[in-house]
Amino acid sequence: MFQKIEPKELDANFFSLLSQRWGLVTVADGAGCNPMTVSWGGTGILWNKPVATVYIRPQRYTYGLMEQSKYFSLSFLPEERHDAMALCGSKSGRDTDKVKDCGLTVCRDQAAPYFEEAELVLVCRKLYAQDFDPGCFVDTELDGKNYPGKDYHRMYIGEIEAVLKK
Repeated sequence: MFQKIEPKELDANFFSLLSQRWGLVTVADGAGCNPMTVSWGGTGILWNKPVATVYIRPQRYTYGLMEQSKYFSLSFLPEERHDAMALCGSKSGRDTDKVKDCGLTVCRDQAAPYFEEAELVLVCRKLYAQDFDPGCFVDTELDGKNYPGKDYHRMYIGEIEAVLKK
């Protein structure tokens, strides 16, 4: 079903994918896995490598898993699976089995788990992680608007090691 392609062959519009359809960042959780909906992120070239960037707040269950894992995936589901995206963004993996609740099928043939229902998957190896620093905001309105609780995201940059496309 999936075809493995090179990152430079991607023709996806990540602005639309992330802002309108969202993605699932997924990390192994022992024998299981935990997907979390993301709408902030990006792709590009950094350190001469194809990379994907995601941002996770410290109170999210996925944060602790990301800290322990060397790999994560980004899965982009078809528009008709927006219900799964909504559930994975509103429920915590601490309290529920989101994979079961969404009826998703986990694939484990890559370094990070991903979903059979996805149309596009990026499998990434973590390269870098850094917390947002409030003192670095040039546009200081962004700080107050996005972080009233001072719960700054941690940025994760991962090298895209596999691109799977249907």
